This record gives sequence, C-alpha cells and structure tokens, in this order.
Amino acid sequence: MGTLEQLYLTFFWFSSNVHWGAILTILVQSQVLVMVGDESKGAGVGTAIAIGSLTGILVPPLLGAWSDRVRLRMGRRRPFMVVGTALNLVALVGMATFPFLETDSLWGFTGAYWLYVGAYLMANFANNVATAPYTALMPDVVHPDQRGSVAGWYGLMTLLGNGVGMGLASSMVSQQASLGEFQGQIYRVYMLIGLILVVGVLITVLGTREQPLTTEPKPFEWGSFLKGFVAPFGARDFRWVFLTRMLMSMGVFSVQSFLLFYLRDVVKDFSVFGRTLATTPELAVLGVLGLLLLLALPSTVIAGKLSDRYGRKRVVYVAGGIQAVVAAGFIFNDNYLAALFIGALFGVGYGAYESVNWALATDVLPDMDDAAKDMGIWHMALTVPQFLATPVAGWLLDTFNAFGKQGGRPTMGYTVIFSVAILYFALGTVFVARVKKAR
Repeated sequence: MGTLEQLYLTFFWFSSNVHWGAILTILVQSQVLVMVGDESKGAGVGTAIAIGSLTGILVPPLLGAWSDRVRLRMGRRRPFMVVGTALNLVALVGMATFPFLETDSLWGFTGAYWLYVGAYLMANFANNVATAPYTALMPDVVHPDQRGSVAGWYGLMTLLGNGVGMGLASSMVSQQASLGEFQGQIYRVYMLIGLILVVGVLITVLGTREQPLTTEPKPFEWGSFLKGFVAPFGARDFRWVFLTRMLMSMGVFSVQSFLLFYLRDVVKDFSVFGRTLATTPELAVLGVLGLLLLLALPSTVIAGKLSDRYGRKRVVYVAGGIQAVVAAGFIFNDNYLAALFIGALFGVGYGAYESVNWALATDVLPDMDDAAKDMGIWHMALTVPQFLATPVAGWLLDTFNAFGKQGGRPTMGYTVIFSVAILYFALGTVFVARVKKAR
C-alpha cells in the first residue's frame, strides 16, 4: 500500500477526531456549564459523557459482526461509514440547538440538559455505526508487514484531528461572551465540524479500494454472537491488550474532560514572563494541548516504525511511563508556564502510545475471519472508560471541591482526579508485560 493510499485510508480517522477533539475538550464543558452552573459542572459533564458512551459498549461489536457479513458491491465497511456519518450530522444539529431551549427542571438538571444528553447519545451511536466497521479496514486492506507504519498514520490522524478540533472550538467559542453571542459561536463550530466529517468520509470511501465479500458468510445468530462477544476475551493476549488500552484511556479521559475547568479554576492567569498568552480558558486549553500535539506528532511517526523493528511492548513501556510520571506535574502546579511544559512532555508519551496501540491490537486478534467484530470489541476500550472514568472523576471533582472549600482548599478535587489518573496510567503500562504474543 502506497503512502497516498495510507493517507486516504486514515483520513476519516482525522475527521472523526476533529469531531471528538472539539466536543470532548471544549464544547461539552462549555455548554454544560451554561446549563447547570458552576457547583454541578463536574456531575453535569460526567453524566453527559457517561450516558453518551453507552452505545460504545454494545454497538461496535454488533455493527462489526454485521459488516463482516455484508455482501454489497461497495464493500463491507464503507456503507456503514456513510450511513453513520449522515446520522451523526442530525445529532450535531440537536447538540447545537437544545442547550438554548427554556425548559423546566427534570431529575436534578434542566430539560434542555437532558435533550442535549439525548442528542449526544445519538452522536455517539452514529459515530460508532461509522467507526466500528471502519476499524476493520486496516486488517482488511493492509499487509501485516505495513501495519506498524499504517498505525503510525492512525496515530498521526488522531493527534492532528484532535488538534484541529480543539483549535476550532477554542478559537470560536468563549464562555465570556453574552448568551446570544455564545449561541452563534456554538452554531458555527458545529456546522464546521459537520462539514469536516463529510469531507473525511468522502476521501476515505472514494480513495480506499475495498474488495466486496464474494464467499458466503457465516449466518448471523444471536447465540453465536453473544458467545463471540465473549470469545476474544478467552484469548489471553487480547484480554490484556484490551485492559491496558482501557486503563490508559481512563487516565486520558480523567484529565481531558476536566482540563478546561482546571485551567479556569486553578491556573486562572494565562501569562508567561508577564506576557498574556491566552485571554480565555478555552484558548488556554488550546495552548496546553497544542504543545502536547506538537510534540506528539513526530512521536507517532517514529514510534510506529520503531515498533515494527524493535517490538510494540518496548515502545508502550516508554510511552506509558512518560504519561504516568508527567501527569503528576498537574497536581503540584498552578502556573501556566508549567502547564505548557507538562503538556509538551505528555505529548511525547501520548503520541507514541497512540501510534503503537493499533498495531498491537491487530497483532493479537484471535480470528482474522471475525476481524471487524473483534476490532469492534477492542474499540470498546476507548468508550467504556468514558462510561466509567468520567462520571467518577466528575463526582470526585464536585465532592472534594466542596469538601476542600470548607478548609480553604476549594480546588482539592483536581488533586484527587489527577492522582487517580496517574494510577490508571501506571497500571496500563505495567500490564503490557502480560501480552505474550507481541514483542
């Protein structure tokens, strides 16, 4: 597979990460804060992200198994990408509109909040419809000898997409604007996200040569599916790869989901050597994560090639160790310069890990005939942490901030959630040693 073909294959991953980079770091936090207020922002963000992630638990393997059996001329994976993207666009309209409705209170929040959560749930469902079969395109069309290099492209698209998404949202949205201005900002950024999704799916669908299934597929049976859902976890290596990926993702979501609030509540002053670098918390997030991505970009490319030569596990040990150690800096820091430095170093480890993880997962697939289903199950390691780690971190944030306020430490919650994140990173790194098949 040539370089241009690898670019076409992975471009949809770029657009998907633009989508989530904007939503998960800036938009959900800013919109929820407007709807629920400062005292409940942790619970509001945690609840929204947790409910939205529910579809990521069962939909990926189900859609993966379905796509394994599709016999369309267009192929097995690409039709789902088109349908999922179309549904995603509808959900984005709801996410842009519902927060500004005037509604009564319901179950501790406003009705507008729950409508927003419903639209966010639909966006997650639609995105899983598109991406679960899409993850199987790599083992479908890429030779095993090139998977490390292609995984490097996936890692690169992860970082570029997140960077572009965060850049768009942070530069176009500000909590300091009036409600009317904020509403206009939200509409514009969601429209741009939708446009990027459409361009991304068109490039990958039209640029990737997928061979349609010519043989009679195994018939789908619910009993067999449920057994197949559990079966990959019977493979020791797959089980450990899934667990380590889940732990690392739990660490990332515990930090990422509340970084905007951390900069707003703890750092506050976004100047370096007397020069103001950011005028809003949203732009301050862009500074920290922008440096993270800048250092992560070369790390992804280098790590992918190094993993082909020296083995996946060695790269993961170094990458995970960097993330665990550097994340500790957030606990002892209330300075923007230090936050920028921490973000830059964290990017080195994060980029290397993202690059290698795709290749590590494909190396340990139990059955290539069920590649999409098993990759869909592996994909759950990216979504289950949103359901587990984010609401826990949100509850810890609100609870310990309220507790600390009584003793003069109103930001104690951030110390707690970052400490928990370090534990996730450390465990996710150490457990890679249990994977026997990969080098």
